[in-house]
Amino acid sequence: MTQTPSAHTPAQEQATAQFTVPAQHPMVTVLGSGDSLLRVIEKAFPAADIHVRGNEISATGDPAEVALIQRVFDEMMLVLRTGQPMTEDAVERSIAMLKASENGESDGEETPAEVLTQNILSSRGRTIRPKTLNQKRYVDAIDKHTIVFGIGPAGTGKTYLAMAKAVQALQSKQVNRIILTRPAVEAGERLGFLPGTLYEKIDPYLRPLYDALHDMLDPDSIPRLMAAGTIEVAPLAYMRGRAQPVFTDVLTPDGWRPIGDLQVGDLVIGSNGEPTPVLGVYPQGEKDIYRVTAQDGSWTLCCGEHLWTVRTASDERRDRPWRVLETREMIGDLRAARGRRYELPLLTAPVCFPEREVPMDPYALGLLLGDGCLTGSTTPSFPTSDAEPAVALESALPAGVVRHGGGPDHGPTRVTSPGDVVTPENPVTRVLRELDLLGTRSHTKSVPDDYLYNSADVRLAVLQGLLDSDGDLVTHKDRTCRIQYATTSIPLRDDVISLVRSLGGVAHTRRRTAEEPGRAGGRDAAHPRDAHIVDIRLPEGVEPFRLARKRETYLAAGGGGRPARFIDSIEPAGREEAVCIQVAAEDSLYVTQDYLLTHNTLNDAFIILDEAQNTSPEQMKMFLTRLGFDSKIVITGDVTQVDLPDGTKSGLRQVQDILEGVDDVHFSRLSSHDVVRHKLVGRIVDAYEKYDDRHGTENGTHKGRGTSGRGHKGK
Repeated sequence: MTQTPSAHTPAQEQATAQFTVPAQHPMVTVLGSGDSLLRVIEKAFPAADIHVRGNEISATGDPAEVALIQRVFDEMMLVLRTGQPMTEDAVERSIAMLKASENGESDGEETPAEVLTQNILSSRGRTIRPKTLNQKRYVDAIDKHTIVFGIGPAGTGKTYLAMAKAVQALQSKQVNRIILTRPAVEAGERLGFLPGTLYEKIDPYLRPLYDALHDMLDPDSIPRLMAAGTIEVAPLAYMRGRAQPVFTDVLTPDGWRPIGDLQVGDLVIGSNGEPTPVLGVYPQGEKDIYRVTAQDGSWTLCCGEHLWTVRTASDERRDRPWRVLETREMIGDLRAARGRRYELPLLTAPVCFPEREVPMDPYALGLLLGDGCLTGSTTPSFPTSDAEPAVALESALPAGVVRHGGGPDHGPTRVTSPGDVVTPENPVTRVLRELDLLGTRSHTKSVPDDYLYNSADVRLAVLQGLLDSDGDLVTHKDRTCRIQYATTSIPLRDDVISLVRSLGGVAHTRRRTAEEPGRAGGRDAAHPRDAHIVDIRLPEGVEPFRLARKRETYLAAGGGGRPARFIDSIEPAGREEAVCIQVAAEDSLYVTQDYLLTHNTLNDAFIILDEAQNTSPEQMKMFLTRLGFDSKIVITGDVTQVDLPDGTKSGLRQVQDILEGVDDVHFSRLSSHDVVRHKLVGRIVDAYEKYDDRHGTENGTHKGRGTSGRGHKGK
């Protein structure tokens, strides 16, 4: 399009611009059906004279207006070249953007064509894209920042565009799940008198989110994605309900502590065995509790919304990442065709407890606990026909205190010096007394805490001593072998299981009753007590034996196989006071009872909180601090439509003062100019804003309580 001074008036007052439409674009695409697009332009520039002859368009008038008209047609042609049609609404918005740039109301960095041709998602024959400059900047901010707040009046496409970005991220595998949530203020106690379950009560309040999903995805795929936990739509209360009873044990560097006793800054053990700080502690009140039990007998308690990292056999075969499911999502779906469906992760490295000084070599202690006589009625002894552990015992204990006592017995003896009047106590006897082990019998032995919660080297040495002295190997042709340990002591059984699990292994236990026949020396032998058989699998690289003959057998069989743990059952366990925590570990996992790994934080997720003006400050903080790694949060709301009880502050209003300027947090503000519903909606929004400006607000809170539903926006 070319611009020249008009021949009829002075050049400084009027100008003429001419524009030729390329032949490949029919004039109807530029002017609109029945010249509808041309009329929009003429209405926006009433002082200009616009003429069309063939494929030639000319405009005469004020130079500034003529220049804008020329830019309008230039932008229209850029859009048409992409194959996208122009609409009356698109022309109106293009003109508004150009005028705003001309008047200095915007920086003009983005052109109308850039805004109108930015496609987010194409689904079912429709393309979802921003329609205004602020919408484009909002969408761009979602790409650039981890947490984005979209604040503006109803109809500006805040939630709809965020959901389009979420679906786009899921389809491009940037995230593994989408979580859509709202603070169900209107679906709580106010609807308590209505019949039906909680889901049935809150479903109408969440319905706009479901409707938007149906616009963006194949409706037939949505139930499947929701059943798999890939898409979750839930009230905000469920987001904070991922909890465990306050008395549930959580592993810390100092041992086990009830989760209810933890505070922000305390350390717990993560999946890599390393300490990780607690970032948040959120009391949940009384919750329905479930007992989650694994096939190895380990179990813990949690609520129905508690999060578990799991994978299926299919996930493993296809090299898919671990998925995150809620407890309630797995109920009734625990069995696959040939076994248990959900595998749980194990420690990726032994737990790192602080190293403690111990009075006796840990391997020597393991030998004595496994097969030593510690009754105290005689000097402690260790019966063995293997010279190797006897030599190891002798080298591990102070010089001169071990002697061969005849037959298989080896043990410490008193050490005397010339001139001694009173024979001193054997040093090993003294240490066993200090450890409270002297006087124990086979069914009362246990591992002292100073060894049980010590460094990985100390724990492994104790376990190796136990297995070298009283462990066994069960081998099968062409299969890995099983490690077994048998004891009549329940405390020692539990301690062996704890040692194995703390090193990243699994341990199954079963009981052999005293009535079951046994054999010894080729003859029947009665068992004086029930025996507890522990089947052990340790991770690769953790050697269970030092004794050469056992170690060689173990290695020749290819080791003990990969340790694995699967969910076996989930059963109701009553109601209890519960609490949830957030930890700083990269995968958000922490070690709970029986060395089970679980977490409360959402990783690899695109999370949208809609109607955020109806959150309290506490709810907003809780929601924001649940952010996991490789996740993105978008929070939308309209601070003029607060439905909270009188006296309750809006978390969305407060958070602007707290987080404004924080790195990787962005606030996008939309206005009535970005409303993409009926044009009248924008005028209504403006009218209410003018009314509020004239009359002020009561206690700083807008009293308008308009509908909080969402229509189809931003398409």
